[in-house]
Amino acid sequence: MATKHEQILDYIETLEVGEKISVRRIAKELRVSEGTAYRAIKEAENQRLVSTIERVGTIRIERKKKENIERLTYAEIVNIVDGQVLGGRSGLHKSLTKFVIGAMQLEDMMRYTEAGNLLIVGNRFKAHEYALKAGAAVLVTGGFDASDAVKKLADEYELPVISTSYDTFTVATMINRAIYDQLIKKEILLIEDILIPLENTHFLHYQDPISRYRQLNEETAHGGFPVVDDGGKITGILTSRDIIGFSDDDSVEKAMTKDPITVTLHTSVASAGHRMIWEGIDLLPAIDDHGKLCGVISRQDVLKAIQTAQRQPQQGETIDDIIKSQLQMKPNEKLSLEFKVTPQMTNAYGSISYGAYTTVLAEAAISALKTKNRKDSVLENMSVYFLKPVQLDSVIFIKPVILDISRKSAKVDIEVLFENEIVGKALLTFQLLDR
Repeated sequence: MATKHEQILDYIETLEVGEKISVRRIAKELRVSEGTAYRAIKEAENQRLVSTIERVGTIRIERKKKENIERLTYAEIVNIVDGQVLGGRSGLHKSLTKFVIGAMQLEDMMRYTEAGNLLIVGNRFKAHEYALKAGAAVLVTGGFDASDAVKKLADEYELPVISTSYDTFTVATMINRAIYDQLIKKEILLIEDILIPLENTHFLHYQDPISRYRQLNEETAHGGFPVVDDGGKITGILTSRDIIGFSDDDSVEKAMTKDPITVTLHTSVASAGHRMIWEGIDLLPAIDDHGKLCGVISRQDVLKAIQTAQRQPQQGETIDDIIKSQLQMKPNEKLSLEFKVTPQMTNAYGSISYGAYTTVLAEAAISALKTKNRKDSVLENMSVYFLKPVQLDSVIFIKPVILDISRKSAKVDIEVLFENEIVGKALLTFQLLDR
């Protein structure tokens, strides 16, 4: 039987997109406490089912598919720019395809403004009106208001007119940053992207006899299977090691490993891979927010996904990507890299930040391992045992030396030099992934 929390989430999913939701309404309609309703609405927000806007409330929005994650709803725009909704509240759930900056003559502005756009403009009432009639929402910058006629039009067309105190340039930068962040999120592989779904997953019931394990093992050649209870919740995992010493008639519950390591659908593939290597396991059950089995992933699935992702072109650019692009192999020298300390990489004192420094060390070590044809590795431990401040605009040289490498792990010693003086020393340990 579904919990109250699950019932509320199921109820929210049945609501019309654009419908307003409140804690009091949920509590009253589903006869739950306001605390339970509040927690469920917060979870719905995490799942991108609803969006909460200051001075407007919580509205049901359309759940975005991963391929369209870079599209923002007008409700999200309101939150990004700390905006105030002047009209057209019923259209806040809609997504925008692009934004247009109104810094031109009205006729030219309208040539670029289409249905589903967001026109970013100051207090130009005619532009507001024309944009709405073209099917575009309006974001009024500089803290200006819109005319009553425009507000009425916004309600009629169900297209939001939003006011923000920020100037046009700042607003465009903020929205662009939000889209960029969404692109980075889109590129991160999650368990839900590679999961073997429940309908294709072989699993055991905790009351099954161990002979059922042997039967599944013969049919599939898999070494382990998740174990569930009557409600479909994960209770354990059973592998060939667990059944040693048990007879075919013993129950699965007696032999299984209880409280197994699990992942959720929103766990990153990289994180799951690291966990599997660290714990020495080949199978991970994936569960939903209520502990129910959704499917499984194998070590092979994870490695294949990581290797495929490495070959994909990057769209968003993280700090790690920026550092990687600036880390260059030193000409005519084997296993020596150079790196220039740029303003983004510094702390408040103008020296290279510890975060940037450790990323440089890790990337240099990975470059060294690639020369040994070990392309896939996971950093397990880093010991920085000597460090001097390195100033802005300094060009440092990094010399990684592989101390030890085996089939499963590697140790890399790194020396960092500036003007032929040692300014850093570190020892890094990596887990190596089977190719």
